[in-house]
Amino acid sequence: MNYTLKVAEVRHETVDTVTLCFKQPGLKKIKYLAGQYLTLIFRINGRRFIRPYSFSSCPGVDSFLEITVKRVENGLISNHINDIVQVGDSIEVMPPMGDFIFEEKYNFTDVYFWGVGSGITPLLSIIKYILAEKNGINVFLNYGNRNHESTIFRDQIDQLKAKYANRFLVRHFHTKLTVEEEKPHLIQGRIDQKKALEILGNHTSQDHVGHYICGPVGLKESVKNAIQSKFGNVENVFSEDFELIKDPKDFENIHTQNVTLNFQGNSHMLEVVKGKSILEAALNADIEIPYSCQTGNCSTCKGALLKGEVKMIGLTKQRDDLSAGEYLLCCTHPLTENVHIEI
Repeated sequence: MNYTLKVAEVRHETVDTVTLCFKQPGLKKIKYLAGQYLTLIFRINGRRFIRPYSFSSCPGVDSFLEITVKRVENGLISNHINDIVQVGDSIEVMPPMGDFIFEEKYNFTDVYFWGVGSGITPLLSIIKYILAEKNGINVFLNYGNRNHESTIFRDQIDQLKAKYANRFLVRHFHTKLTVEEEKPHLIQGRIDQKKALEILGNHTSQDHVGHYICGPVGLKESVKNAIQSKFGNVENVFSEDFELIKDPKDFENIHTQNVTLNFQGNSHMLEVVKGKSILEAALNADIEIPYSCQTGNCSTCKGALLKGEVKMIGLTKQRDDLSAGEYLLCCTHPLTENVHIEI
């Protein structure tokens, strides 16, 4: 069941980033976990667009439901949100989803957060939860940006530092700034493997230490390589993925194919171009099939294979919840000409 939320406030975080603050519905409150995402639905020029955005708010801490959106060059929806959405607007949303959350079962004593740019959004949500609810856990935020002005949530982070000074340590990494020596928590350059190793410092094992990463592929590789190098494993490392990582080798035996799609009692013939998923082909044909994350992490675009052969490409997490013959269309590509999918 979808919801309609009213925008109560539009908060400008930087020159190219805004936070939309939604009022909770009057009757049925939306329940979510820190680190999850909210999927927004827009109709622009007669076409439906769906985009997931991580919560920057935290349940029990923030009264509004808040998502934060950075402007992307040529990004239709991110620009629409930054330029057009106003206080009082009503926006349709899907129920919260996502498994990039704090897991109580691990008994962490120290949690490291690694983010770049807008990757801070779900990290801040989880950080606020841990600081407010888990007194025995130390939190370390390592956050990369171009400079001071482009740092999203700069004021919120400073407020949290002041409130939880005994267990919240922040290191800012600025790529376009000459750093003064008297600012030890401001580091010039990006978060690379060497700096990540230095941050891990005196830890001798990964026991009771967690890591949450949200940012570009280079950040994830640097942090994971540092953890692997120091501890010999990458246990307790969680990452949020905003895009499918496609290896060109995975497409060597894939060609442009025609696919039959059954949806809501109608049969559609789609040409699925090599490199494009069945979901992309359907959306380009203005077929409004359900979808959300587009990265293979949710099950909104799940379809059943009736005939032919297909392959899922780009999944970063093992999916054991799909039955035989079920595929996520956002990352599914036809291998044969006779593919027949039903939703």
